[in-house]
Amino acid sequence: MNAHGTAHKYGDHVDTDVIIPARYLNTQSHAELAAHCMEDIDKDFPKKNKSGDIMVAGLNFGCGSSREHAPIAIKAAGVSCVIAKNFARIFYRNAINIGMPILECPAASEGIADGDEVSVDFDTGVITNVTKNETYQAEPFPDFIKEIIASGGLMASLKAKEARA
Repeated sequence: MNAHGTAHKYGDHVDTDVIIPARYLNTQSHAELAAHCMEDIDKDFPKKNKSGDIMVAGLNFGCGSSREHAPIAIKAAGVSCVIAKNFARIFYRNAINIGMPILECPAASEGIADGDEVSVDFDTGVITNVTKNETYQAEPFPDFIKEIIASGGLMASLKAKEARA
């Protein structure tokens, strides 16, 4: 499982209210959430983001409210991975539960600039900044998390296990 795309870079303490503003929380449409993802911090994000792109941030990404809408909006926008120095714990859990790959890697967070071409190997945890010809090492996902992400989320993973039983 791999990701490859253009980096969209953000700073520290990007909270869930910035990822998806509260005024859009009355919808269950993933496409509608994606259309407004990051608009209060980067109004052009929905237009410039392409499927497969990678979001990079600093400290405490996803802090604030514990709603699942934030990782859902990011995933529905087509972002293939979020890399940050670290994540708010509830955001981390919500992201994995919906099948959104996220990696903690301070060196990548610092080394990757907005617009850099980035690839990620989830099996090894190697993040490559193609633009700068640099590599960074994140902790690779354990097999059970890879299975959740590959299946599209925890509920999909549990349904697949039930079907095999």
